[in-house]
Amino acid sequence: MKLKELLKGIEILRTEGSLDIDISDIHYDSRQVTPGSLFFCIEGFQADGHDFAASAAAKGASAVVLQKDVRLPEGITKVFVNSSRKAMGPVSAAFYQNPAQKLLLLGVTGTNGKTTTTYMIKSILEQAGKKTGLVGTIANMIGNRVIPAERTTPESADLQRILHAMLKEGVEAAVMEVSSHSLELDRVNGCKFEVGIFTNLSQDHLDFHGTLEKYREAKAKLFEHSRLAVINVDDDNGRIILKGLENRAFTYGIYKPADIFARDIEIHAEGVSFSLHILGGKISVKLSIPGLFSVYNALAAAAACYAAGISLEDIQAGLENIRGVPGRFELLNTGTNYSVIIDYAHTPDGLENILKTARGITRGRLVTLFGCGGDRDAAKRPLMGEVAGRYSDFCIITSDNPRNEEPMAIINDILPGIKKTNCPYVVIENRRKAIEYALKNAKADDVIILAGKGHETYQSIKGKTIPFDEGEIVAQILGREKVR
Repeated sequence: MKLKELLKGIEILRTEGSLDIDISDIHYDSRQVTPGSLFFCIEGFQADGHDFAASAAAKGASAVVLQKDVRLPEGITKVFVNSSRKAMGPVSAAFYQNPAQKLLLLGVTGTNGKTTTTYMIKSILEQAGKKTGLVGTIANMIGNRVIPAERTTPESADLQRILHAMLKEGVEAAVMEVSSHSLELDRVNGCKFEVGIFTNLSQDHLDFHGTLEKYREAKAKLFEHSRLAVINVDDDNGRIILKGLENRAFTYGIYKPADIFARDIEIHAEGVSFSLHILGGKISVKLSIPGLFSVYNALAAAAACYAAGISLEDIQAGLENIRGVPGRFELLNTGTNYSVIIDYAHTPDGLENILKTARGITRGRLVTLFGCGGDRDAAKRPLMGEVAGRYSDFCIITSDNPRNEEPMAIINDILPGIKKTNCPYVVIENRRKAIEYALKNAKADDVIILAGKGHETYQSIKGKTIPFDEGEIVAQILGREKVR
């Protein structure tokens, strides 16, 4: 495709060189550049793409998009813009023939519930006969084909490439987790969502956004890219976002008046059942995932699919087809007289939701093993400790993904919170040893929550990625072939 065609609609400051050249590919990583590529110089948090423009040119890039001048060989076209990152989305969309415009595209944002909600939506859309793609934290999926995911929402060039691949494989609809980082960093520029969904908002990522208000504002940017909105009005921030919307909105909730709501909720160890009311219609739903949070996720998925024109019959069947999501309140098959549940909960609100649900099915002790991630919002660490101590009978405080921080420094930030409660606890820095301690000291009817890692199969320590699959570790400790 000609460069001048790709740049239509982009605010360009100036250019040097010909725009009447063919572009064979788009890259923002100089290591991946091939001859004829367009290279985007992105100013990142750890590296500046402008420093790699010469390397991209040496590998055959025909043109670069940049914010500041760099020295390049003769014949390389330069396109100057205010923001390379902001321009990369629509240019990538044009290069891949605007795949988002040809898909029924739904996006889910919120602190908690994004992953499960996207899986529920995928199940409903497939029940309705639509081959469906998924982009999210656990994996990217084209129908049933799984592609590993590096981040919740890919960079815009990667995202458009994935959506284009979906179309080539006959996908009709796609659902995407849309993180606050991706919205703030313009990764979904070039996407138009039929429905945008807001699940909830609680403290997280303040190391990046600074304040809860800025975090909420980032989430609300999803609706600038959406035709329709679905909002959780039981959430205070949801109601604030709703007031500022120009989109047509569908609301959902349990306690506040809403278009879509649940009644007759019955929570038990095997799942939850309820009646789901949608703008005068009503269906009975039985989910195999327990907890009130599962009801909220189902309401979000049902509202979004209803807004997209899916029938109540398909919504009901699609929800009931879900048999759980990896790392989300995942009960392991341990063969013991106690239970072990893996969950991704890594925020105060997320941990509280999980522990409240676990408390309702616990006949013995509720034992919570958790830590907090390094290089992330440190203010939530004592809050996590307080939540864990408030709902648990015993806590094991350990490491999570310490990244570039010292694990004990993170643990010491957690301790003031748990000390506010009367919950007994032990500190075991090594997470594998902590899990072994939990299992070796378990009693009949105990429920052990392994919180924070969920679907992840690694630990990030001092710049290294170390294999760490909690399901495998539990199996090894118990001497079983597998538990998940």
